[in-house]
Amino acid sequence: MNASRRWLEEMLRRPLDSRELVDRLAMLGAPVDAIVPLHAGLDGIVVALVEEVRAHPNADRLRLCTVNDGTTERRKVVCGASNVVAGGRYPFAPIGATLPGGLVIEKRKLRGEVSEGMLCSSRELGLGADADGLMTLETDAAPGTPLRQLLALDDERLVLDVPPTRPDLLGHKGIARELGAAYNVQFRLALIPGAEAANLPSFRPSVLASGEVGGVAVRIEPRAACARFAGAVIRGVKVGPSAEWLRRRLEAVGLRSISNVVDATNYVMLELGQPLHAYDLARVAGPALIVRRARAGERLVTLDGVERSLAEGTTVVADASGVSGIGGVMGGRASEVSEATTDVFLEAAWWHPGPLRSARKALGLPTEASQRFERGTDLWAIPDALRRCVELVLATAGGRLAGEPLDLWPEPSTPPRIFLRAARVGQVLGLELPAHELERCLVAVGATVVTKPSEGRLAVDVPGWRPDLKEEVDLIEEIARIHGYGALPDTLRPFRPGNQTDAPMALAADLVRRGFVAEGLYEVILLPVGAADSPDAVRILNPLSAEHGFLRGRLLPGLVRQAEANWGNQVRDIRLFEVGTVFRPGPGGRPVESAHAAGIFTGARAPAHWTDGGHPPDCDRWDLEGLFERAVSLANPGASVQVHGEGWIARAPDGREVGRAGPLEADAAPWAAPLLGFEVEIDPTPRPVPRYRPLPTTPAAIRDLALLLPGGVTVATVQGVVREAGGPLLEAVAVLDEYRGGELPEGRRSVALRLTLRGRETLRDADAEEVIRRILTQLGQALDVTLRTA
Repeated sequence: MNASRRWLEEMLRRPLDSRELVDRLAMLGAPVDAIVPLHAGLDGIVVALVEEVRAHPNADRLRLCTVNDGTTERRKVVCGASNVVAGGRYPFAPIGATLPGGLVIEKRKLRGEVSEGMLCSSRELGLGADADGLMTLETDAAPGTPLRQLLALDDERLVLDVPPTRPDLLGHKGIARELGAAYNVQFRLALIPGAEAANLPSFRPSVLASGEVGGVAVRIEPRAACARFAGAVIRGVKVGPSAEWLRRRLEAVGLRSISNVVDATNYVMLELGQPLHAYDLARVAGPALIVRRARAGERLVTLDGVERSLAEGTTVVADASGVSGIGGVMGGRASEVSEATTDVFLEAAWWHPGPLRSARKALGLPTEASQRFERGTDLWAIPDALRRCVELVLATAGGRLAGEPLDLWPEPSTPPRIFLRAARVGQVLGLELPAHELERCLVAVGATVVTKPSEGRLAVDVPGWRPDLKEEVDLIEEIARIHGYGALPDTLRPFRPGNQTDAPMALAADLVRRGFVAEGLYEVILLPVGAADSPDAVRILNPLSAEHGFLRGRLLPGLVRQAEANWGNQVRDIRLFEVGTVFRPGPGGRPVESAHAAGIFTGARAPAHWTDGGHPPDCDRWDLEGLFERAVSLANPGASVQVHGEGWIARAPDGREVGRAGPLEADAAPWAAPLLGFEVEIDPTPRPVPRYRPLPTTPAAIRDLALLLPGGVTVATVQGVVREAGGPLLEAVAVLDEYRGGELPEGRRSVALRLTLRGRETLRDADAEEVIRRILTQLGQALDVTLRTA
């Protein structure tokens, strides 16, 4: 959404500072992406008074002018315009000024006479297309007055990033309403010059689906995606160029002026957020306008001159001869308003967002109107928009209103009502606000509030321009936003823990992140889209750009680009990681997602220190091996690391490759160290939860046992029996050695175990010996394992 700062200033009746405006709008949920100064190239242009005009001695079409530019000296200017007269005021570019086209004004001779500046036309200043004569200034402003100040051109275009849930911010009225709430001031619509005396009849809605206005039959057919259709007929208009103020206002937001009637509809759209459309009544067959569904095979030449085939079921506006416009998207060329138009039909309607979006996508025809209708315009403000447009057309194009406007509303409704509990507001925000403050915040956003003290709540009628307000918590969010987030307490209040456990993948990813941070890596979060990184990359049907046409299949290419960006900023030591989603083709054309973890590093192994002369060694492949093994243990504990060429791979127990590490190719600077990296798949299997065990406070009793094991008995089996027989006093079992020799009995081998015994109190020798006897007895009975005596 493009907004004009001066337009907002006129509505709020106060000056606005651009920097403060950016901060305010960001806190209100509509951040400003850019501020574009308008007519900045006119800074050096001033108002000049031509005091004398005489013929040029060496050229019939040139004149010598004496110009008063507000300085003490008079300037001699050679001018070729036929409309320059003594006593006239014109824009003047002094020596050193630069015109919007890039022309630098210099002192020069023209046919033998010196010219000390330039009197300008509107085309030379970028303020119009007239290049035949000078731009005449109908003003008594003093010479030297800056032209931008005189013509109110010192404006700025604000490029707002409007969220999809806030269609009210697609009009200056909605933005002014938000700023008025923030500044605690009232706002009003800008005055329309010449419309002060307009006397319009009332706009009464009809519950019928058909009617007549100004001799035009209007009907909404069943199943058409139109809930409300209002229209007015104005006869005797004179279509022509728009008034200067109207043309400037549209140009301030980047819209081209077309004619006074069409500009009136665009002005109301930009002001109120409600698109309208104007028809040339002489080119409407019937005359009748029917809102219906398109039939098979119907076609339409739209206003952009393109003939389009309409899908059956698309909601259209038709006359007696066929389709005249696509509802909520674009009108047709056949009924377009032109200079020959004398009678117009103004349409203001409400189109259902879902079907309209489908029609727009099928036609590939995004418009300013469809953008607003798709987000949801104000169903209950249709008469206000139509009235405003009628006033503007009458003021700029003349004519007379033919009868009372028609408003077809077959199924009237009222905005929703939400009950707000004051206690709930305090519970959510942590701040007890009085009822009058709650009411102030809600009224500021346009709601109607009825206080019910006996019930401890407020009845809030939601404004029609806020379709995002559906529940009590939405109102609480509005109160927090208008009251000010900075005024809310930041203390941690008591809370109730939930019993819903985190997803295994989220727990595993958090574990990996903490482990990588502990290894000294910095996390980055990158877009999951980019160029194709493999032959089977998943293509995006509606990409953001040509460079982002595929879903990523690996994390490493994005990290390599970050390394190259760091090298471009003269950063040599880089340690980055990312935990994110990658995609691969799946059945039915749907991509399959999986979580990966990847890291890259290059440069010094450690920070510079005086002990290494200020030049620590660079990381090498052995650092990569250690970090890769750590990454595999965190992300995929069941996998094993194996050497593979110049790097390493990780394989799952089933033999599948789940990770890879090695040197990476990159566009490196000559001074850069080799780039190393790894990527591993994250296994969401729950990890064992570590348990706390306090440090021992009593000494341990160590006993070494040399055991004779018969053939076929493994050490692991022996350890299991030992642990079972040892009971709670047995703390640890370790293997010391294994011996096979001729002096041992046939078929047996000797294995030495070290047993660590510990109790809550210091063990007596008798207690330790009792545990050993129990272990030996159990080994003999279960495994035929005996104690070696020699």
